[in-house]
Amino acid sequence: MIGALRAALAIAFGLVASGFVHAEDASTDVTVSIAFVGDVMLDTLPGRAIRRGRDPFAPFAKLLDAADIRVGNLECVVATTGTPEPGKPYTFRAHPRTLGVLKRHFDAVSLANNHSGDYGPKAFGEMLRLLEKRGIAYFGGGRDLARAHTPLIIERKGLRIALLGYNEFLPRSFEADHDKPGTAWSEDDQVRLDIATARTLHRADIVIPVMHWGWEYEPLASKRQRELARVMIDAGADAVVGGHPHVTQDTGQHRGRPIVYSLGNFVFDGFTDADTTTGWLLRLEVDRQGARRWRTFVGRIDRDGIPHPDAKAPGDCWERGQDSAVPCASIDR
Repeated sequence: MIGALRAALAIAFGLVASGFVHAEDASTDVTVSIAFVGDVMLDTLPGRAIRRGRDPFAPFAKLLDAADIRVGNLECVVATTGTPEPGKPYTFRAHPRTLGVLKRHFDAVSLANNHSGDYGPKAFGEMLRLLEKRGIAYFGGGRDLARAHTPLIIERKGLRIALLGYNEFLPRSFEADHDKPGTAWSEDDQVRLDIATARTLHRADIVIPVMHWGWEYEPLASKRQRELARVMIDAGADAVVGGHPHVTQDTGQHRGRPIVYSLGNFVFDGFTDADTTTGWLLRLEVDRQGARRWRTFVGRIDRDGIPHPDAKAPGDCWERGQDSAVPCASIDR
């Protein structure tokens, strides 16, 4: 099995190295904007707000709608079936009614996290059917292991953008298997292969892994996060975007490609301090050369778990060629 994986990896990287990735004569003036947000949890208070007719994404609707593609991490299962994971202190299951609001603001969600399996494989499978019925694309999870590792391809303005999702936070029992629905777990060799085949098999122009990783409440990325980000970029990723720690973390780059380690919470109740009630909307712009620029918009989360843009917080900005991000000089909200 390992030998076959390494052989496939070598073939895929050979094709990438041969020039398959970007055609030299392709137009480079097309830019696609992608809005990424962190943890979206639609159970408990946010779920009750939706039941009462409130839209928890409304304060950020203008920024979300301005992007060509809108992506979030769905930090719960959406289902009516299943039973809570035994011994897990927090389990989240949102009602299917929440998907109408989610559909209004998002094109795709990552399922690769430590809560999408909270109510077992049956509920996870129900969520996949509900998302498909609503027309909400997903990645980082699927009906079996192969589909969980298959990239979501979204095409805008002639650019084919591949999104891959991976979880690195226990329990690993939520992982998909050859005959069981679930999430994609992060194994370095498999991640390398997935990125390479996103280029070769799926003909992606841009590849972006979305990670669920790191230690909770830590403002700086861990050694493992930094090492894995470099592994993914060396394998061909154009940018790496992460979440899970419930706080925003530092940013960086490798080989000129940006890394945003954690976007923090976005829609999530139960937190009270400034770090855990602060989240970012990341606006990433890509072209055929890769990541062109990015900026963060700061949100403050209220007691109901609903984020509001903070007009006084400048956010960070980065453009291709910069060594590091800097505070944005001007904000247009």
